[in-house]
Amino acid sequence: MSEIVKLKAKDGHELDAYVARPAGEPIGGLVVVQEIFGVNHHIRSVADGFAKDGFLAVAPAMFDRFQRDVELGYSGEDWQIAMGYAQKINIDDAVLDVSAALDYVKKETGTKSGVVGYCFGGSMAWLAAARLDPDVAVGYYGGYIPKFNYENPRVPVMLHFGAKDEHIPLEGIEQVKAAHPEVEVYLYDAGHGFNCDERASYNAEASKIARERTVTFLKQHMK
Repeated sequence: MSEIVKLKAKDGHELDAYVARPAGEPIGGLVVVQEIFGVNHHIRSVADGFAKDGFLAVAPAMFDRFQRDVELGYSGEDWQIAMGYAQKINIDDAVLDVSAALDYVKKETGTKSGVVGYCFGGSMAWLAAARLDPDVAVGYYGGYIPKFNYENPRVPVMLHFGAKDEHIPLEGIEQVKAAHPEVEVYLYDAGHGFNCDERASYNAEASKIARERTVTFLKQHMK
């Protein structure tokens, strides 16, 4: 079952969020943070997938502060629009919006909570682990993670990167691994966005392995 709800951040900003509910009692609350293409069909399907795994999954609309109802594809004009929106993001405001989603899943489930994010959302999962209070976080190919390497996660973190990612140099990934040996970092023979089956860079094998690792990791730290 899915629905759209309203969330309120600590600074008073109201944002939409897509909620996917499991069939039974949730085993945990999970914030699913979007790429730069909005809460589109792919992100909703990701949330739906986690709901089938037993999580109450919430995907906050991270662009609502400057443009509501963003739902873009992965090529042509949509790609250019997405890149423009990415430049407008205020990271501190984005953290507030993730925090609002975390508060929601905690209240709704009464269980432990986690954050999983993709691309831009992968970076937000990293910052949520350092600045907020989830119980676990997973980031997929977050390009800002090397930039925020000085942040110190306070909860278990798993990171997935593509060894052929044209946006994230391997040097940056190695720096993250060196600075945070406690973080589980996995490299795949794939490019950026390998988890998204609507992108040309989709890699079915890498996506499957990363997802299995992610679900196991989330469940492990939500017991």
